[in-house]
Amino acid sequence: MNVREQWGTRAGFILAAIGSAVGLGNIWRFPYVAFENGGGAFFLPYLFALLTAGIPLLIMEFTLGHKYRGSAPLSYARMNKKTEWIGWWQVAISFVIATYYAVIIAWSMSYTYFAVNQRWGEDTGGFLMGEYLQRIDVVSGGAPGDIGALVPGVFIPLVLVWIITLGVLFKGIRRGIEIANRIFIPLLVAMFLLIVIRAITLEGALAGLDAFFKPDWNEIMSPGVWVAAYGQIFFSLSIAFAIMITYSSYLSRKSDITNNAFITGFSNSSFELLAGIGVFAALGFMANASGVGVADVADAGIGLAFVVFPEIINTFPGMNGLFGVLFFGSLVLAGLSSLISIVETFVSGVQDKFKFSRRKAVAIGGGLSALISILFATQGGLFFLDATDYFINQFGVALAGLVSVIAVSWFVKKLPELQTHANGVSDFRLGSWWKICLSIITPIVLGFMFIQNTINNLTDNYEGYSTAFIVGSGWLVAIVAIIIGFIFAKFKWKSGDMNIPRK
Repeated sequence: MNVREQWGTRAGFILAAIGSAVGLGNIWRFPYVAFENGGGAFFLPYLFALLTAGIPLLIMEFTLGHKYRGSAPLSYARMNKKTEWIGWWQVAISFVIATYYAVIIAWSMSYTYFAVNQRWGEDTGGFLMGEYLQRIDVVSGGAPGDIGALVPGVFIPLVLVWIITLGVLFKGIRRGIEIANRIFIPLLVAMFLLIVIRAITLEGALAGLDAFFKPDWNEIMSPGVWVAAYGQIFFSLSIAFAIMITYSSYLSRKSDITNNAFITGFSNSSFELLAGIGVFAALGFMANASGVGVADVADAGIGLAFVVFPEIINTFPGMNGLFGVLFFGSLVLAGLSSLISIVETFVSGVQDKFKFSRRKAVAIGGGLSALISILFATQGGLFFLDATDYFINQFGVALAGLVSVIAVSWFVKKLPELQTHANGVSDFRLGSWWKICLSIITPIVLGFMFIQNTINNLTDNYEGYSTAFIVGSGWLVAIVAIIIGFIFAKFKWKSGDMNIPRK
């Protein structure tokens, strides 16, 4: 049996876990979600969700990987052979996410370069969709579902993204992932701190911060706000991607599981808060310069990063090129640290099941993911990306999280055993609150989210896309990920693979 790689230090693991959790969503999703759901009042359900779902799930996944010493599929198989398919399902989800996540990092790389002289001009939205992405409906009258030609301005940085990612993974855990995160995460925090410090000194920044923090206590009684809080926690912590199980399997036997989970969870939330301050201070400046309210300029996702922020940079007083480079450079670093962790899940799974060398697993798994990602670098790529991202998250990640927690707590009834293991290596001991959160609170909230999303998407097509396009690029992708889980679980393990190594 091969000796499993280990992190060089506890700090190396924590930085890698934080690097996985802190991604693009922390910067372009959280601030707007908080603003739309009660401002300062949102932080109460957000904190409650962190303590009752986020950290308990992190502890569960850390413990699974640490106890069973394998990738997500192998850890689930060692826990109970009937649950192996869940691990492969999560690996398939990560594979899909890697294919388009890399493209968004490529956009960020391009915009880091564009920021030097604000190449996007005055019409930032027109530049993004027309000149840069060459979106098929803008340049040739095509429609969602049409692929169109390859866009060189996206493809070239995409190649660079994959060279960096696969290069790090080829080096392994200590010499690759750990070293990369020791560089990326401190640099990311330093860069974003500079953004925040500069943003809060701008005229109008206080209006933006007031909009972000001012509590609307009426909103706190809305079920939608609580669902939004749980959704944000769930999607921002890299739960149910197979990532945290994989990363924790590289820990030494005496690592403190519970403390690691709390540090990771609160570090991720701290960065989200920092991102919110920086983003809304900048939005306040823009609103003041435009003579409109903060709500009129606030946006989320691609619109915030690649349309609104270039507009802010255009009117930035002094050294606007530097501010732009810092912002888009932060997106690149946050994205790369997350992409590395996402790809590692299927590299580790393939290594464990088929006994490939790391280099072969990286070449096959990472290479295939890179090849498929070219689809999203075409003129029609944005539409495919939008639909795939929505459905693989709503009916992949969220559903896999629900199924995994129900399987562990209700069907194989492993929570007491996992609790004993975590308590045996941790300073902070888990009590009944942990089992109540995972067996009752989390399934109820995730179950409600799943039912609500299913009803909404069966009633109306996402973004008004055609049914044919939604089925092929959304529903089918989410369903195939589940099928892959069952198919890969059918392959036999080698003799002795079910034995848990002692070291």
